[in-house]
Formats: sequence, structure tokens, C-alpha cells
Amino acid sequence: MNQDRYGSDVLGGSGSTHHKAPRTSRPQAAEPGLVVEEVTTGWVGAVVRVEKSGGVHVVVLEDRRGRTRTFPLGRGFWLDGEPVALTAPVRAPAPPRPTRTASGSVAVHDARARVARGSRIWVEGKHDAELVEKVWGDDLRLEGVVVELLDGVDNLPDAIRDFAPGPGRRVGVLVDHLVDGAKESRIAAEAVKAAPAGTVLVLGHPYVDVWQAVRPERIGLTAWPTIERGTEWKHGILRELGWPAQEQADVARAWQRILRSVRSYADLEPSLLGRVEELIDFVTT
Repeated sequence: MNQDRYGSDVLGGSGSTHHKAPRTSRPQAAEPGLVVEEVTTGWVGAVVRVEKSGGVHVVVLEDRRGRTRTFPLGRGFWLDGEPVALTAPVRAPAPPRPTRTASGSVAVHDARARVARGSRIWVEGKHDAELVEKVWGDDLRLEGVVVELLDGVDNLPDAIRDFAPGPGRRVGVLVDHLVDGAKESRIAAEAVKAAPAGTVLVLGHPYVDVWQAVRPERIGLTAWPTIERGTEWKHGILRELGWPAQEQADVARAWQRILRSVRSYADLEPSLLGRVEELIDFVTT
């Protein structure tokens, strides 16, 4: 016995079961670059941005010719043949602010930099200053301490006499290769004698250059290479590392590479850490 598959009235609403229920629009975040079609205009474009205009959230679509049109956010779009309701993309929450500075001190957020003190910290060169800034910069700004370039230790006694240290005007000096019997030790002693007692403190590390104060593991070494006397130290290091070493620009690029490897005080040798902390205490006391 044959049955009428369509019922008595194929156009009627009652008894008809062959029509599919209309598809509902699923939510779809309007992420930049998502390509959709606006159903009423047929405009096809990639999402450029979602913004608020006149109190209404809208989406801006850019077609393949670079033209843009703006549509209300919500239903009325097709994506891969399916109806979608565009929603504002969910932004990831901002990462928590660090509780410690690069030097390991407690971070003080939203604090203004203090007006500069009369006291100063002097370092021998640009690389020393950049390393101190990277690790202790937040602390120094909070304390109002300015780090200045000495441009070599040979003129230290004259520089101290010109600075005229005194009460509330101290100088802390960080010197490379400050070891017994070295020229730097003699110059440092002379400089301290030329100033009122308790106004100048000269400290140093044992390294030929501040590069060595960065732990060698940070650049893939087990130890910094030993460079023979008579060879310019930085160029010798670069050749040992297999890095370009022909021009001063090569040295500058190498230092930036080394500096980028420093994340915090933990990437520096203790012999530098202690000296810098002591100098900061000296000029802020």
C-alpha cells in the first residue's frame, strides 16, 4: 500500500514535515582578519576593527579592493555558508604587574620619579651605564639618583675636584678592573684623598670590562674566553665567539645582544651586584 509522502496539502503548514527549521546564528568573535559576508548588502570583507559609534558597537569590514564599510555588530552575517552573529572579541586580561624590579627590590607602581638628588653615581662608559639602567633603573628613579658617564677613570681626580662633593652631594664611582696593584687602584685612591672625608666612594669589579659581569651562560658560554695581552679585549672576545668583529659597529651590536640577554640581577655576577648596591646605599644615605 503506497502512502502519500507529502500529505494532502504540500503547501499547507499543518501536516507538512519536509521543511527544515531555520538555522540560528551562532556567536562568532569579530577577530581582525575574519572574512564574512553581510547578508542584506552582499558586502564581503575582512574585519578591520570593532569600535563604538553613537553608543552602538559596529564592525568595520574591508573588501579586497581596500574599501571599508561599517555595520552594526550582531546578526546578519555569513561565515563559510553559515549564519553568524558577530560579537566583540574578548580581550585577554592584562598580565599582572611585577611585584619585583629587575634588581630584586619590591616594585612600587605608579610612583613618580623623585627629583634628582645632588649626589651622583659615575660609571666608566656607556655599556656600564646601560647595564646599571637595565637592572637598577626603577630603583634609581624612585630614589632620584642620576647615573653619569665618567668616560674613563684617568681623569677621575679632576672630575671630583670639579664636582666639589660635600654634605648632601656625594659621588659613588664604579670602576672596571679595580684590583690591587692596577693603575685604576692608584687613581681611585688619589681621587678619594682629593675630596672631603665620607663624600666619595670608589668601588669596582675585577673584570677587564663590564661585559664579563654578565653570566657567560646567558650567551651560551661556560666561561668568558681569556684574551691575550696586546689584543683589544672586546674585538678578541667577538672573534672567540665567532661574531663579526671588524668595526666598532660590530662591537655595538654585540653589546646590545649581550644586554638583551640580561633579564634581572640573577643574570649578573655577584661581584658587580654587591658593588652597585653599595654605591646606591652610599649616595642615598
